[in-house]
Amino acid sequence: METFDLIILGGGPAGYRAAQRAAQGGLKTVVFEKRSLGGVCLNVGCTPSKALLNSATIYESPAHGEKYGVSAENVKFDHPAAVARKDRVVKQLVKGIAFTMKKENVTVIQAIGIIKGRDAQGFKISAEGKEYQAKRLLIATGSQPVLPPIPGLREGFEKGFCLTSREILDLAEIPESLVIIGAGVIGLEMAAYFNAVGSSVTVIEMLEKIAGADDRDVTDVLYKNLKKKGVNFKLSCRVVEIGESCVTFEEKGENKAIEASKVLVSIGRTPVLNGLGIETIGIKTQKNAISTDEKLRTNVEGVYAAGDVNGKSMLAHTAYREAEVAVNNMLGIDDSINYNAVPSVIYTNPEVAVVGETLESALQKGINARAVNVSMRMSGRYMAEVEGGNGIVKLIVDTENNCLLGVHLAGSYTSEIIYGAAMMIETKMKVDDIKKTIFPHPTVCEVIREALFEL
Repeated sequence: METFDLIILGGGPAGYRAAQRAAQGGLKTVVFEKRSLGGVCLNVGCTPSKALLNSATIYESPAHGEKYGVSAENVKFDHPAAVARKDRVVKQLVKGIAFTMKKENVTVIQAIGIIKGRDAQGFKISAEGKEYQAKRLLIATGSQPVLPPIPGLREGFEKGFCLTSREILDLAEIPESLVIIGAGVIGLEMAAYFNAVGSSVTVIEMLEKIAGADDRDVTDVLYKNLKKKGVNFKLSCRVVEIGESCVTFEEKGENKAIEASKVLVSIGRTPVLNGLGIETIGIKTQKNAISTDEKLRTNVEGVYAAGDVNGKSMLAHTAYREAEVAVNNMLGIDDSINYNAVPSVIYTNPEVAVVGETLESALQKGINARAVNVSMRMSGRYMAEVEGGNGIVKLIVDTENNCLLGVHLAGSYTSEIIYGAAMMIETKMKVDDIKKTIFPHPTVCEVIREALFEL
């Protein structure tokens, strides 16, 4: 039996980042990953979807170039070429993670690690007939798509008619028509991509708005822009059946059917827990996720859980930070994570980026809060670069403590701007101090500062 200081189950963002930090901290570490290092985010999620979305943005630009004094004819989109480029990017990044693991002397085992219990020597893990043990265990097995009990869905998957976010990124050709079930981040990004490159896209969502709990003012900007581009939304609607080449949904009490070449099911994700053996050591779960505290500790001493598997915030950058917090506490360094300062981005055009409280969530918590909402057209750069844009900046301020609680953006560059807002919230930066901060001009980010003078 091989012995380690730390065993990590899962080689996604939480797993490989934890392995890197643990090895740098002097812990002999092993990672078990059944597929490729990088997990869902790198292989079939964040990175590949951004590669495709960037291809779509480049393709769209010439079509609207006349507004900016640029004319182009016969611009064509080569979807197989875009997919091939996406695959090259992913392959290169996976190799980079593998190199990092080798450089840090992390052992990587391409297999599923199953918990077999615990004794005085540590936790026992079995993989392909071999056993391993360690005093510390980090569970970072990630998540998988939620598959609702819709009649016909299983048959749809078997025939390749229905797809998850994994399969849709590898389609060999653009579907003539695409129905997307779910208007969350994945559904919206795929709607934006396939609409841009020629599909007739319909998004069916049970809620009355898109993008879940994100602030309505910013999501309405995205909603209006996608509708203008041709995306058809069916909100407050419920899918009731998947047919041979159609989707039946309920709208205002009436069943309606829509034809489709493909169907993307993207109603959310759920932690991967089945078959791990967590019951052998008594790990507590809640709502099908491993329960953890702000230090990423479970109820079992020596066991931590980071990333999607704890259900706190299913984002790769959250997983990175959770991994670092977990390893720091293993090494005796007091650390914790602040989930209120975790940014979230929808990489559409326009982009939506949010962090912190909405006005509604702040008021529900009994905070004396106030909102200010201004147009991004206050930015000279935004006006120069975005013809007819309707982007906004919405800030939520704690009026009692005079600090920033939330920042909600819809417009260009917001994915690159939001980290600064997250830092302001993490450090509880005072409004007066933000006003004294010099932002570069002309930039889009300076609208955040200008908005504070509107309070």
